[in-house]
Amino acid sequence: MSSSTSSSSSPPATSTPASTVSEPASTTAVPEVNESEGSKLKTFLSILRKFIGVADLAAVRFSLPSQLLEPTPNLEYWNYLDSPNAFIAIGTADDPVDRMLEVLRFWFTKDLKYAKGKPCKPYNSCLGEFFRCNWETEDDAPRINTKALQSSAPGSGASSLKSGKLSVKAGLGDSRGASTVSVVPQTNANGNGKPVTSSSSSSKPIRISYLTEQTSHHPPVSAFYISCPEKGLHARGYDQITAKFTGTSIKVMPGEHNLGIFITVEKRDNETYQLTHPAAHLGGLLRGALSVTVGDMAYITCPETKLKAILHYFDEGWLGRSTNKVEGIIFRYDPDNDRYSRIRDVPEEDILVRLGGPWKEKVVFTMGPKPVDSHPKEKQTTIIDLAPLSVAPKVIPPMEQQLPHESLRLWGDVTKAIHSRQFSRATTIKQQLEEAQREKAREREKTGEVWKPVFFEQATDKAGKPSLSEQGRKVLERAQKEEWSMEGIVS
Repeated sequence: MSSSTSSSSSPPATSTPASTVSEPASTTAVPEVNESEGSKLKTFLSILRKFIGVADLAAVRFSLPSQLLEPTPNLEYWNYLDSPNAFIAIGTADDPVDRMLEVLRFWFTKDLKYAKGKPCKPYNSCLGEFFRCNWETEDDAPRINTKALQSSAPGSGASSLKSGKLSVKAGLGDSRGASTVSVVPQTNANGNGKPVTSSSSSSKPIRISYLTEQTSHHPPVSAFYISCPEKGLHARGYDQITAKFTGTSIKVMPGEHNLGIFITVEKRDNETYQLTHPAAHLGGLLRGALSVTVGDMAYITCPETKLKAILHYFDEGWLGRSTNKVEGIIFRYDPDNDRYSRIRDVPEEDILVRLGGPWKEKVVFTMGPKPVDSHPKEKQTTIIDLAPLSVAPKVIPPMEQQLPHESLRLWGDVTKAIHSRQFSRATTIKQQLEEAQREKAREREKTGEVWKPVFFEQATDKAGKPSLSEQGRKVLERAQKEEWSMEGIVS
């Protein structure tokens, strides 16, 4: 059976799940209003005003009208593989600094859906709901070689950066001589922009498999695992948010179990990178033009290489206008005495790389401790240019091989009703799903049953690193073979 493909047109967020309101635990449904697109935001704002001062919107029990929701399950939407070719390039370089830059390149691509899309609200997840998929991607990310950068003469530009058949291309939109190691748009072997699948491509792409499960309902937490055996890469973590409505915007922050993304490079002695999420703001509620801004710090650490990156995001500039700027550094640090959390506090002699630019557009890096702007353009290398990129589509199991509590099947009737603008029907079906979840919770409470995840060993973990169960490992092993049957895994 050939696979289906799916790509999300859902919104942005930065580093925390797009869902900012917990709906499945609803005890009070907000009356549905059949309204036009132009009035959706006004309705949403009128609902939010009731919760000014509430410490955490993610824990509030109310249900949004179906016309305010994006017809996408949260677990399908919420992943970090918007540009999978950036992910599989991690660990390619022999030099530790270059590998940190590979991680940073991936970091900037994981928010592509936010830079390209519009903020919205997908469905919240039911306890035990899960989602699985593959990505098929070419191994076409330009190699990063900072030693060649440092030894190249001014004006020599991209010609000095080579690795086998892959060379760094001329910069897009920069002055002459500038270079780039940005990833390229994902296309299949025919170059037509459609997703690569095992049945349509004459060349063999790299396959990445993904599994996520809603492991806790109070608080809402999901565990995820990304596997790419061919490249010796895996990533894991918990997605959980807290959210607060300020009256003019919604501030979204990682929850206590969300300690970031943990990427392990198996072929580099299992060196592991922890990527922590910054807080984000969903603004524009009063203007009627939603936008996501980030004004916080993010950190990437690798104890094995003793390298750390600090990224400082700026959400506002002159006269309150959003700049979407980010500044960053890579520096040597002591994992046993990790004392630097601000760029300005890091000694210059420890700084190896500086980065800067608008994170929704183009970010460059330079070598050494001097500010990026003090370097000539030919010494500023583009690490990511989002302009030509789009969110990569997923390869998903055929619907007939999905289980009833698999995201696309579980929410399928709600999605169909929203697409056909049958909002009353969508709301009714959604409320039935919510009530069924509440009934299961009541039954567990009566019997004293403790709910346990199926695909992960634990619902939450203080270290932020979920472990796969035997069932979870089998799901990913089969996905790597593009086998979607769950027979023998889940009864």
